[in-house]
Amino acid sequence: MHDSEPVFLSARKKEIVLASLLARANHVVSLEELISEIWGGNSPLRATTAVHVRICELRKFLRSCGMAESPIVTRSPGYFIHVEPGELDAHVFSRFAEEGRAAARAGAHHEAVEKLRSALELSQETALGGLRSGPIINGFVNWLDQARLDCTEQWMESELALGRHRDAVGRLYSLFSQHPLHEAFHRQLILALYRCDRRADALHVYQVARNTLREELGLEPCLATRRVHHAILTADDHLYARASA
Repeated sequence: MHDSEPVFLSARKKEIVLASLLARANHVVSLEELISEIWGGNSPLRATTAVHVRICELRKFLRSCGMAESPIVTRSPGYFIHVEPGELDAHVFSRFAEEGRAAARAGAHHEAVEKLRSALELSQETALGGLRSGPIINGFVNWLDQARLDCTEQWMESELALGRHRDAVGRLYSLFSQHPLHEAFHRQLILALYRCDRRADALHVYQVARNTLREELGLEPCLATRRVHHAILTADDHLYARASA
């Protein structure tokens, strides 16, 4: 829950069960799925009983946190956890991210930056990475990683549209290093450097990106990046014009 102090479970299996239910909040997670999430293909003979015990322990834990009634509900063929709209950071993140993308599409880049930054702040830290063993949690973490990447890409796009290329260069260099195969960050960094009158640096980044793509994937840069590169070589003024969009 995003609006309260964090509390922690001591047992890994209980953490996995709770994380699995939260990742599928308001949807039933079957006993088979929970067993697979905890033990993979090496479940013990009394796995079903063990899951029931973990559920009971979780219900006691949640009541000890001040909940009058446990949100974990038994529903064939397993369990689900009931959450209200806005109770989970992941749900608020999704709402902010969508609002930010919608604002960007409408050309309201100031609003887009505000919404996208708020979304990213909500998803900065997650304890789920250490629980990635089964398809539910692994799938959720993969979704969150990709959603954060998309959110960051659109944030940088709106920053550039507002003419904040000088402020964006440092962050884009970091993103370029962390995600060397994410071509949007290549194009954005090249464009930001060029708008900062750092033409040689922009061309160098293009060559580094091109070599990386060739070595890792056997591909040339995408069309959008190649167009920016060509525009730099021909000193096309439209690259500067975008800064005031």
